[in-house]
Amino acid sequence: MEAPLIVGVDGSGPSLTAVDWAVDEAARRHLPLRLVYASLWERYEGVVPTGGTDRPSEQVMAEHVVASALERARRRDPEVKASTDILPEDAVSALVDAGDTASALVIGSRGRGGLKGLLLGSVSLAVAARARCPVLVVRGDGPGVTGAHERILLGAGGPDSAAEAVRFAFQEAETRGCVLDVVRAWRTPLPTAGRAVAPPENPPLGYEERAAALLEELLSAAAADHPAVRVRRATVEGPAHRVLVDRSAAADLVIVGARRGTGQLGLQLGRTAHALLHHARCPVAVVPQRA
Repeated sequence: MEAPLIVGVDGSGPSLTAVDWAVDEAARRHLPLRLVYASLWERYEGVVPTGGTDRPSEQVMAEHVVASALERARRRDPEVKASTDILPEDAVSALVDAGDTASALVIGSRGRGGLKGLLLGSVSLAVAARARCPVLVVRGDGPGVTGAHERILLGAGGPDSAAEAVRFAFQEAETRGCVLDVVRAWRTPLPTAGRAVAPPENPPLGYEERAAALLEELLSAAAADHPAVRVRRATVEGPAHRVLVDRSAAADLVIVGARRGTGQLGLQLGRTAHALLHHARCPVAVVPQRA
């Protein structure tokens, strides 16, 4: 049996949007869906009346949240096999651990405990930064969330962080039958103050040409494995995080890689992934690359 698509639920509006998006994704990929609620009971003790039972009020809330999410998933697509799980654990740790047996994790941009106006919730950020499987954060405007653009955007990073993201992007584009736009950003280094450097007799490839060569190197194997995928390559001068945030406005999903160092703790996200998680106009996939 294939590993399920796991979606974190907590009853918030962004969580319900993530459920809808995850159901559609599970249907496209023919995957089972697992709806997971995770929280330390004592954190919200007393929020919901127990109704005369001996069960903690947070457990009563959790059961209501997953039951509502399951009903919503079944209404959206009865053909998707969906199950639920309630984990009395810290949400970040529970979802990161659950991701070890998942095809991918899907989460909303904010949870019910988030501050109004916050661009990205702390749980969403931490899961995206620590999970060992792809994490899809459902955010952005209507067309991007509903897949109206029929276009996926891949930010091509370096060889140490991009290989898994490239494979994921090609598989996603093939499943959706849509165009895959791959962008490699490049910049000309600023001259060092007070130092004049003579040009070499046989200058190396220019910065844009290097970016194009790296792009071809990164894509060649995946393009051969997925010949039906329509790929549009672009090299763009400018900071990668700004280029991709701007282009996310015309995409249904933007994908970036993230390098995971062995044994490292804390947030493991580069500037580009961090910016996209906060500002992208469509859902964001962070695909980890093992060191």
